[in-house]
Parts: sequence; structure tokens; C-alpha cells
Amino acid sequence: MAIPAAVHAVGATTKGLSPMILCVPVTSDGQVDPRWGKADRIAVADVIEGEIKAWHEFEVSWSRLHDEGTPGSHHARVVRFLREHHIETVVANHIGDGMVRMLATMSLPTHLDAAGDARAAVLTAAQ
Repeated sequence: MAIPAAVHAVGATTKGLSPMILCVPVTSDGQVDPRWGKADRIAVADVIEGEIKAWHEFEVSWSRLHDEGTPGSHHARVVRFLREHHIETVVANHIGDGMVRMLATMSLPTHLDAAGDARAAVLTAAQ
């Protein structure tokens, strides 16, 4: 799948210095969940000057909710989460085409191919 160039983040000139709020799907053992739209937990991290200052995990149950309602209703659920938590960057392993378009429409930088330790993936994306 080709990812539109607008989705891959280049970030602001102060990236890494200014506070950033990033999110990543996480497993119960702190790894990056390879599923974005069907993740059960999402971590929201406040990163300031290259350090995670706050880390909050939220049970979103998107795996269960994904097929409830229309595809648009699931995307709306994700948008609500992103807006409620003031997310500035999404870190994920893989995101489907429809969700990629939605995030691009929101002008949210997205860092794909994240794997392993979720906190390390967030710090890599924040650089």
C-alpha cells in the first residue's frame, strides 16, 4: 500500500523541543500493538525535550467496536478520541487506507512501521 506523502511527518522546526502529544496502540505488556483501528488500548504520551513526561493508557476496545455500525461511525469514534486527547502525532505499525485518508484530512502526522517497545517507538517518532 502506498502511503500518501502528506501522512508521513516531517514535523515542525522545533520538533523534540516543544511539548508533543503522541499516541500509540499498546499491548498489555507495553509493546506496540500492530493493530491501529482494532486496538484495544491506546497510550497517550506527553513528550517534552525528548523525554516522556506523562504516559496514560486508555481502554478503547476498538477490536470489539470496529464492526459495530458503519465504517464511518468507527472513524468518527477514532476522531473523537484523537480530538479529546489533543493528539498531535499518531505512531502505529500499520493503518488501513481509509484511516490513512482520514488522518491525512486531519493533518495529523503519522509514523508507521513502529514495533517493539511502545515508549521507545514514541520517543523515536518525537525526534
